[in-house]
Amino acid sequence: MIDPSRLLVAVPQSLRDPLIEEYRGVCNSYNEGRWKLSALDAGRFCEVVYTIVHGSLSGAFAPSPQKPNNFVTACRNLESMAPIAMGDRSLRILIPRLLPTLYEIRNNRNVGHVGGDVTANRMDASLVRESASWIIAELVRVFHGVSISEAQTVVDALVERIHPLVWEIDGVKRVLAPSMKMGDRVLVLLYSTPGWVTTDQLKAWTRNNPNLGRVLANLFDKQLIEVIKGKAIITPLGVGSVEGRLLTGFS
Repeated sequence: MIDPSRLLVAVPQSLRDPLIEEYRGVCNSYNEGRWKLSALDAGRFCEVVYTIVHGSLSGAFAPSPQKPNNFVTACRNLESMAPIAMGDRSLRILIPRLLPTLYEIRNNRNVGHVGGDVTANRMDASLVRESASWIIAELVRVFHGVSISEAQTVVDALVERIHPLVWEIDGVKRVLAPSMKMGDRVLVLLYSTPGWVTTDQLKAWTRNNPNLGRVLANLFDKQLIEVIKGKAIITPLGVGSVEGRLLTGFS
C-alpha cells in the first residue's frame, strides 16, 4: 500500500496539501451530518483539482489553487488540451466533466449563496462526498500507476474517522471504553487516525501497555492491520471489524 505521506508526490506541495485538506473537510463534514458545510467545501476542492489537472496536462503547475472566471468553460477547455500518455481519459474527459456538477451544487443549491433552488441536504452531500472520493482515487491511480482497488484503499486511509468513543487532547488519543480489550482498543485507535501510526504513538495512546507488541502481532496475523518498520495502519478488513463489531457495541 502507498504510504499516504508519499501520496501524489509528483504534484507540488502547494497544491497537494490543499487537495487533501479540502477532501478531508468534505468527508468530515459529511460524517458529522453538516450537509451544507460538506457541499461548501466542494467548491474549493473543485478549484484545487482543476489546477492540478490543468498543470498535469499543460506540463506546468500553478503555484497555488486557481479559480477560473468561468469554471464550466475552463473545464471544457481541458478536453482540447494535448493528450498525454498516462491517464489521459480521466484527466482530460472524466474528471473535467464531473467537476462542474460539484461546483453547481456548491453555487446553486442554497450552499454558497442565498436564493438557491433547494436547501442543502444529505442527498447533495452524499453526491459530493462520493464524487470527491472517486476523483481523488483517480488521481492516485493515474499519478501512481496502481489498480483502482489499491487507489481506493489509499483514499480510505486519508480521512479521519470521528467517533465519540475516541477522545483526543494535545495530540494524545484515548478510547473511552475501560472494558474494551487491548486488541480492540488498538483497532479503534488506528481506525480513527488517517494513514500510518508509529508504534511509539500507540504506546503513548495505550499508556505504555507492555503487551502492545504481542497485540500488534496478533492483529497482523489476522490481517486486521499492516505493520511495517515501526508503524501500523488499519486494513479494510480491520475497518469492517471496527464498524460492524465495535462501534455499535460501545456507542
